[in-house]
Amino acid sequence: MFDVKTKSELKKGNPAVFREVFRLLYPRLKGYCKLFISDESEVEDIVQESFLTFWEKHKSINTGKRIESLLFVMVRNRCLNYLKSSRLDWGRISLDNLDVQELQYLYQLDLNEKEEKSLEEMLVLSFREAINNLPDKMKTVFVQCKLEGRKQKEVAEELGISQKMIEKQIAKAKSQIREQLMKQYPTLVVLVAMLLE
Repeated sequence: MFDVKTKSELKKGNPAVFREVFRLLYPRLKGYCKLFISDESEVEDIVQESFLTFWEKHKSINTGKRIESLLFVMVRNRCLNYLKSSRLDWGRISLDNLDVQELQYLYQLDLNEKEEKSLEEMLVLSFREAINNLPDKMKTVFVQCKLEGRKQKEVAEELGISQKMIEKQIAKAKSQIREQLMKQYPTLVVLVAMLLE
């Protein structure tokens, strides 16, 4: 996206070029951040802090690397740190609100300049698929308690089962989802663990 001249000007500290990079990448980085966090103000803080750090370190920019990749990695790391420090709860991941078409501009940018679905986008799709593969009652319990945030007691009464059974169903669902995701993404242990915390 950005040519060598742009990177060179950034390295020199040209504020006009930085503003242009910010203008072009800010919406994409916000969308990317929302894969992890649903709180709009947190998303804005993380993206702005990433740009600030990027600007502060402009002299060390490697003109051989893609600016987009650097910023996406910075945002991803900040998101993961935020989730770890806040002991992730289900309300912070807006998985149900994510539409693949809305995410089509989110790419994993590699050194070969290929554009592919990001790991996070593929993980979200696989997570949805794993939920859909659960037995019907288990899926209902898991979705209502973990994604919709309803109280276990309330769901138990509605379904005519004990709260203990609800807890068992949730534990089994987590186990099945974890197993399916870990087969597909063995290197994403941390992210999978946080999804199922």
